[in-house]
Amino acid sequence: MATVPLRLYDDLSEMPTAGERFLIPGYGLGAVIEAQLDTAKASARASLGHPPIGVVCHPHPLHGGTLTNKVAHTVAKTFAELGVETLRFNFRGVGESQGEFDHGVGEVEDLQAAVNWMREHYPGAPLWLAGFSFGAYVALSGHKQATADRLLLVAPPVAMFKFPADAGVEIPWCVIQGSDDEIVESSQVISWAKRQPRVPEIYEMEGSGHFFHGRLITLKENIGAAWGNAL
Repeated sequence: MATVPLRLYDDLSEMPTAGERFLIPGYGLGAVIEAQLDTAKASARASLGHPPIGVVCHPHPLHGGTLTNKVAHTVAKTFAELGVETLRFNFRGVGESQGEFDHGVGEVEDLQAAVNWMREHYPGAPLWLAGFSFGAYVALSGHKQATADRLLLVAPPVAMFKFPADAGVEIPWCVIQGSDDEIVESSQVISWAKRQPRVPEIYEMEGSGHFFHGRLITLKENIGAAWGNAL
């Protein structure tokens, strides 16, 4: 059975439907990125004076990370339930996104392309930026260029990538980390977060591993507790 090509939404004339997998312009001439929009809960969005938009970054592409990752999906769905129209996207070389893995450099460009698309469709909206694992590294690396208003890092691999001692985050931000993370050392993450000039809100989830198996509801609750009152 032939695969139906994904539709490219490269102007403001139409919007993708709920749950549709689609393409957006990538970084560079002719490049495209695969994406999916998590539509905000209408009642929640209607109650907001100036509802935000969200962009969520998935984990490491070379270790199976895609926009369908359950942690990235949980973050996006939580944002949507809070009234935040949210875009998940595949980094270059994943799914239908063009290009090859670029060790976090080109992936920041992919993030900026996703942010640009959302800003074109929701001009003036505050931006909530989030990432899980490798995606947290990309989100942190690109948050200033993206002019994010809030930043969420879930299980950031601070010892595996070049996380600066002073991350220079000047916006409200939050770090969520599992105490029993088998990939990212929890104590290193908490120590790094607490050393920041602007200390983030920190949630250390007792008994949770890197992928939050059996703990996604608690993850969702923590996100709501951290940012639900920011709306």
